[in-house]
Formats: sequence, structure tokens, C-alpha cells
Amino acid sequence: MQDLYSLPSEGGPFENYCGGNQGGEHETCVEVGALTGSGTAFALRDSKPRGNGRELRFTAAELDDFALGWARRRALSI
Repeated sequence: MQDLYSLPSEGGPFENYCGGNQGGEHETCVEVGALTGSGTAFALRDSKPRGNGRELRFTAAELDDFALGWARRRALSI
């Protein structure tokens, strides 16, 4: 299994997913971007200043499983 934390995340585009922006611009966003050198691994990071520089890394399969489970648990439509 590849160490996802050994892959660089700089340079790749990150997409913002924002919910409400009640605390100012980009204050309630999660950023997701593909890791350089891997088409199937991603980094998630927080847009808040206190979360700056912190990332969690997952394979596409792990993120897919999370997203589907979260949608089911929250009764969201996909």
C-alpha cells in the first residue's frame, strides 16, 4: 500500500465546497484536490485559518465509501 502522505499536494488544483459562509468568505469550506503523482488519491483540507496547512489523505475508494455512507446517513439524494 502506498504512503499517501509521501505524495506532494502542492501545485494541484483544489476545489472548494462551502456551506453557508456564515463566518466570512471561505470560512466554512472544505477543499479537495487530487494528489500529484496519483490519479486515485486525494487530500482534504480546511479553509479556516486555524486549519491551514492540515490535510487528511484518502484513496478514491475511501472517499467514495465515506460520501455514500454520509449521504445515506443524512438521507441525502445523490
